[in-house]
Amino acid sequence: MTTGIDSPGDAHLRRPGDHILWRYRANGPEGAGGRIHICRPVTVVQDTEDLLAVWLAPGTECIKPELADGTPVHDEPLATRYTKPRATVRSRWFGAGVLKLARPGEPWSVWLFWDRGWRFKNWYVNLEEPRTRWPGGVDSEDHFLDIAVYPDRSWEWRDEDEFAQAQQAGLLDAGQAERVRAAGREAAGLIRAWGRPFSEDWAAWRPDPRWRTPPLPSDWDRPAERPADRPASERARRLPPHPRAS
Repeated sequence: MTTGIDSPGDAHLRRPGDHILWRYRANGPEGAGGRIHICRPVTVVQDTEDLLAVWLAPGTECIKPELADGTPVHDEPLATRYTKPRATVRSRWFGAGVLKLARPGEPWSVWLFWDRGWRFKNWYVNLEEPRTRWPGGVDSEDHFLDIAVYPDRSWEWRDEDEFAQAQQAGLLDAGQAERVRAAGREAAGLIRAWGRPFSEDWAAWRPDPRWRTPPLPSDWDRPAERPADRPASERARRLPPHPRAS
C-alpha cells in the first residue's frame, strides 16, 4: 500500500472540460512496481483545493484487467480470481456514465450512478489509496471493499468476499487490511452523519452537452512523472498536460 496524497499543492488545477486519466495500479507486488491495470479517460467537472470531480462518459474506451485466457475477471470463481495470470484489454464503459468525487487525502472516492433517463440510482464509496496527482491525471490503488449508499440514506457493505479473498491471495497484508477497514468505518460514519458529498445536490448535476468523450491515448500506461522529471522540451513533446475537451 502506498501513501500518496492527492492534494493539488503546487500542481496545476485543471479546468472544467479538461481531459485526464483516472488510473489504478495492480495490487500486491506488481502494484508496488507501479503497473497500471485500469485506465479511464475522464472529463474534469471541478478541480479545487477541496475537491476533484470528473465525469466518465458512457461508451468511453478504457483499459481493464482480464484473465490471460480471456475470461472476464468477475466470471472467474472467487477462489482463483486473484491467482490466475492476467492481461489488460481495451473495452468500453457500458451503461450510463459515472460522476466521481474525490477529496484530498481521503482513502476513498464517491461515485454517482444513474439509470437511463437520468434517474438517480445510488452513490458508491470506492475504498482506495488516496490519489496521486501527476500531469496526465490521478493514480490510485483499489482496496476491494466498498459501500453502496441509496437515496433513502440506507447503505450496505459490498464486495466483502473479494476483500477477504484478496487477503488470502496475498494482495493485502494484515496491516493493510486493518487500515482499509478503518477507512471503511470512517466512511460509514460520514454516511450516518449525512456529510459531504451526500448532503450536496450532485445527483442533479448534468454534463455539459458540448463535451466530447475523451479518447484513450496510446501511452495510457506511461509513468506518472511530475513535470520536473523531464526536460521542458521533452515534456512539451511527449506529455501535453491538459488537453481540452473542445
